[in-house]
Amino acid sequence: MLFNTREEIIALTPEWTGERFEDGRPRVADKYLDALYGMTLEELWKPIFVKGYESQFIAMKSLHPEFKEDGTVNRKLVGRAVTAMYAPVRPDYKEAMNAMARAKGLSGTPNQWVIDSLTDRDVIVIDMFDKVYKGTFLGGNLTTAVKARTKNGGVVVWGGVRDLEQMQNIDVQVFYRGVDPTPIRDCQITAFNGPCRIGAAICLPGDIVIGTKNGILFVPSHMVDYVIEHAYKSQVRDLYAFPKLEAGIYTTADVDAVVWNDQMMQALLNFIDTDPAAAKYRGLDWSVELRAAAGDEAAIDELYQQFDIERYGAPGQKKEVLI
Repeated sequence: MLFNTREEIIALTPEWTGERFEDGRPRVADKYLDALYGMTLEELWKPIFVKGYESQFIAMKSLHPEFKEDGTVNRKLVGRAVTAMYAPVRPDYKEAMNAMARAKGLSGTPNQWVIDSLTDRDVIVIDMFDKVYKGTFLGGNLTTAVKARTKNGGVVVWGGVRDLEQMQNIDVQVFYRGVDPTPIRDCQITAFNGPCRIGAAICLPGDIVIGTKNGILFVPSHMVDYVIEHAYKSQVRDLYAFPKLEAGIYTTADVDAVVWNDQMMQALLNFIDTDPAAAKYRGLDWSVELRAAAGDEAAIDELYQQFDIERYGAPGQKKEVLI
């Protein structure tokens, strides 16, 4: 059983080369979490999907709405994953698990072990094997504890919650499957900071958890730089191109093409360099896009490989691709 062991967590996340927490989890810097907060689900989903991470999103209900009535953000979840998995009780396995916990100096319930490990901007990700009746991992008390320890973190439970009226008065975001008044019973922890399955999605400790009104996306820690770069490029292209569409200067085919022509690319770069609205996008590397605009076949193939190859064909094929 994976039981919050530094060496095992490092072995699970070998592609992460940056700073780590004491428990071994990848420590994605706060500045990247801040950047992710301003991006849409689709902007973040697409770069990892086309790299083969096709099971990272799951639709779930949230405790608080993402947006207020005026359209401003109310409560969006962005944080680093702390994972745990539960299963039905088997007496001998439960005793073995409890012995391991005692050897590590842990006391109290498994729920408390997980809560006590949290730090700022952590998100608990719990596979409660879709158990709602007697599968209520979280209630009013533990939600308060999560808020105190994580500040802007939260919880994802593939199972139940209770004390919903109390929870709605606590400023922390929670995603869950169902509500039941029963306390948690007849289950045992089987992994703490190991791989965690939430529906069809997979989360590893240290993954970045993105929670929106649509559901949950798990971004692998080692891909955060890549995801942010591609999301920024998508944002600034839209920022530049949408007014051109409205004015009839470009067509949707022009804007949606994977490879923009040289004239469009130069106009985009001029917009980024001169328009104050595009200031945060300065410094992005457009070298591949510029080579593709000039007809470089390798660069064109590289851009096409950033899309769904099964749908749009293998590199080297001439095709129309919309984004």
